[in-house]
Amino acid sequence: MRLHRLTLTAFGPFGATQEVDFDALSSAGIFLLHGPTGAGKTSVLDAVCYGLYGAVPGARQSPGTSLRSDHAPVDRPTEVRLELTVGGRRLEVTRRPAQPRPKKRGGGFTTEKAQSWLREYHPEHGWKALSRSHQEIGDEIGGLVGMSRDQFCQVVLLPQGDFARFLRADAEARGKLLGRLFDTRRFAAVEERLAELRRAAEARVRAGDEQILALAHRLAQAAGPAAEEPAPEERPGEPGLAEAVLRWAAVARSGARERLDIARWMLTAAERRSDAARLLAESERELARLQQRYEETRRRAAGLEDRRAERDRCHEQLARARKADLVAPALELRDEAERAHRTAAAALARSRAGLPSELADAGLGQLADRERGLRAELGALESARRAERRSREIDAERAGLERQSRADDELIQEAAEWLAGWDTTHRTLRERVETAQDAATRAEQLAARLDPARRRLEAARRRDALGEQEETAAAALTTARESAVGAHEKWLALREQRLRGIAAELAGQLADGVACTVCGSSEHPEPARAEAGHVDRATEEAALTAHQRAERVRTEAEGRLGVLRERLATARAEASGPGESGPAGGASASVAELGDVVDRLTREHAEAHRLAAQSHAAREALASAEREHLGRLDDRQQAERRTAARTSQREALDREQAALQGELAKARGACASVAEHAGLLERRAGLLSDAADALRAEHGAAERLKEADGRLSDAAYRAGFDTPQAAAAKILGDTAQRELQHRVDAWQAEAATVADRLAEEDAKAAAGRPAAEPDAAQAAYDRSVRAVRESAAAHSAAQERSAELGRLSRRTEEEVRALGPVRQEYERVARLAGLTAGTSADNERKMRLEAYVLAARLEQVAAAATIRLQRMSGGRYTLVHSDDRSGGRRAGLGLHVVDSWTGRERDTATLSGGETFFASLALALGLADVVTDEAGGVRLDTLFIDEGFGSLDEQTLDEVLDVLDSLRERDRSVGIVSHVGDLRRRIPAQLEVVKERHGSAVVHRAAGTLSG
Repeated sequence: MRLHRLTLTAFGPFGATQEVDFDALSSAGIFLLHGPTGAGKTSVLDAVCYGLYGAVPGARQSPGTSLRSDHAPVDRPTEVRLELTVGGRRLEVTRRPAQPRPKKRGGGFTTEKAQSWLREYHPEHGWKALSRSHQEIGDEIGGLVGMSRDQFCQVVLLPQGDFARFLRADAEARGKLLGRLFDTRRFAAVEERLAELRRAAEARVRAGDEQILALAHRLAQAAGPAAEEPAPEERPGEPGLAEAVLRWAAVARSGARERLDIARWMLTAAERRSDAARLLAESERELARLQQRYEETRRRAAGLEDRRAERDRCHEQLARARKADLVAPALELRDEAERAHRTAAAALARSRAGLPSELADAGLGQLADRERGLRAELGALESARRAERRSREIDAERAGLERQSRADDELIQEAAEWLAGWDTTHRTLRERVETAQDAATRAEQLAARLDPARRRLEAARRRDALGEQEETAAAALTTARESAVGAHEKWLALREQRLRGIAAELAGQLADGVACTVCGSSEHPEPARAEAGHVDRATEEAALTAHQRAERVRTEAEGRLGVLRERLATARAEASGPGESGPAGGASASVAELGDVVDRLTREHAEAHRLAAQSHAAREALASAEREHLGRLDDRQQAERRTAARTSQREALDREQAALQGELAKARGACASVAEHAGLLERRAGLLSDAADALRAEHGAAERLKEADGRLSDAAYRAGFDTPQAAAAKILGDTAQRELQHRVDAWQAEAATVADRLAEEDAKAAAGRPAAEPDAAQAAYDRSVRAVRESAAAHSAAQERSAELGRLSRRTEEEVRALGPVRQEYERVARLAGLTAGTSADNERKMRLEAYVLAARLEQVAAAATIRLQRMSGGRYTLVHSDDRSGGRRAGLGLHVVDSWTGRERDTATLSGGETFFASLALALGLADVVTDEAGGVRLDTLFIDEGFGSLDEQTLDEVLDVLDSLRERDRSVGIVSHVGDLRRRIPAQLEVVKERHGSAVVHRAAGTLSG
């Protein structure tokens, strides 16, 4: 994979469009990416990662982090375009993250979705669009690169800090990093799957054992006394449980069958004894029944003779009542006629009481003539009734006209009073509207002056605070420079002093018989001796570390001071400018002066805003008053027109009322009204009609009573009674007659039953035998039945026990046979799971499967890294992989360094700062080679190394750069991201990130040339 060109727009610190030409930078083999802290060096690498994968590395991809530049204008979209060659294809990837943009209509912003474009270059046809789908582009790029985003960030964007931690990390931390890079999740999944299979198989075996043990407990419960031995007590999972249960079940079944045979014989004998006792009890009960029946029949015959006289009396009474029933209809008819006559006579008396005295004894003809005369007089009053109703309607209309007249008079008066003050009210409301409009204009002017004043006040506050911080930072920079110069001079002095005594230091490493590393001789006749004040390697390295630390402090102090000065210049520029008239009008206005101006403008703006806020209410009040003015004028005109119309209407009603009064006076007579006169006549006619109807009803009732008396006398004579009163005395109701008939029928039925039972021969024969004893026979039978039930229960229990033992035994055998293959499967899976998890005795090093695979990868990485590490360290160091266990932890991911000067192997954590850097660099390059091979041999033509060169001395730096320069032999280019000034002198091809006020910019430098 080779990068050609990167274009950034509004990305990170880059507000404008910036272009990085990797072809020009890569032509030198090694290029340098440098710039001040915060300028955006890392953002260039983030843009490369974002162009490929649509995401930036690591924690910078957090949800709260925005990729959009704060320096970019709102109408400039954030965009990254990357042109590269991968898999023999030249591609161009363009990505835009989700970002806000101004709405096309109206104000405000809307969020635009993320977008991606992928194009491919063909020499014949030029650029051709491939896709705009995030998913398709991600799959295409991922398939061509052959690495995930994490692998790319570790292999192409080599983070030295991560590999330094990797060198010093324990096996678990190394395993996490290697697992992400080499994607060994499938091996961890195999371990987990085997563990799940082992747990599942173990659960099935345990469940089978528990099922067998549960069956054993049920067998013990079913066996009861048949069990000659206690049930097995083995736990689930213990060997021999199934065999013990089967053996014990066979013994229990045999004992149960023997007890079943004994119970069957005892039941048969009890049933024979019970049958004999039952027959004897039935015979005694039948004899007792017959003897009791005969004695009861004799008692019932004696009772019948005692009740014979009563039966004869009831029979005679019933016969006379049935003769009297022939007279009952006539009696009922005569009683009904008498009641009707009394009712009609009472109604006639009430009707005559309401008539005048001269009509108290009048007949039907006289009453009818008088009623007809009243009806004729009532009909003559109908016209007068209509006139009276019209008169009342006229009175109601006149009253309504009076009410309307009073209401209109009040309306006219009220409108006149309101309209009298209209000119004053209208003028006042117009003045309110004009005042509010003037205040609104004043508020806008004050708002335009208030915002710049506030910004100047805030800038002045920042200016004063940054001025104090600048003084502090300048003092700190002076101190840091002095410390750095002192540390540098001390380190150079100690280095020179050590070089002068280096012979003594080399002599300290000589051993008899071992060749000298300087002259090659194995004899050392006069080795140099260390003088007083000799400086050893550790003292020099400590001084070097102090010098480097002081340099870092100085560089950081310079960076902080530069940032503060830029911010102070910005604050001063914002705080200066045209101000208000008065003491705050100059460019060097103080915070207090600017604060007074802001307070005054704030008060004036608040007052103007308060008055302007009343504008709407004032306009509404004026419009409402004008609408009311028009309404009052219209109401007054309408009321005056209605008053004129009511005058003519009232005169017409007066004329009509005068004409009706004469007609009504004649029709009322002595009554107050026509309706009252008509009601009096109606009541008199009704009384005459009621009296005539009552007289006719009384005459008819008298005739029907006379006829009923004749019929009653004739019926009593025919029924054999002397008088109707005698017949009425013998009448009985239906209930009484039914009671008498029931008593007679019951005596006759009882007599027939007694005669039949006295004629029975069996009862007579039983009466002559000795008294029966049914209770004794029944007690003997009950005892035999209980014995049969007990025997049957014992037989049933023995039968059920035997059947249950047989059924449970069969189930147990089935469970044992089914559990055999399950137990074999569990043993096989458990051995595999223990082997992959590192817990099995077969796994001597206790290495998990994933750790075993990672150990092989780590061994490849160490071998690839050693090739470069030996060259960087002058052949001194070699990285080796170790399978040794550390403490109680498992083995497999150890990493040691072999020092050829001592010939010993030691932990990588013991390396110094500079040694750790080039060891981690060699490890990173080796890891890149291995991951590249793992990814299918995808060629990585562009690598980036981020920081770490400041810890190297000049010689080591030369060796490291030689190693990196050798990568050109494989047609690779390496980009170094660093602050080290010495690298700017050694590496001619450079990409400088310049920090500017309106956003960072990139500058290309190559062999003395400069391009933007």
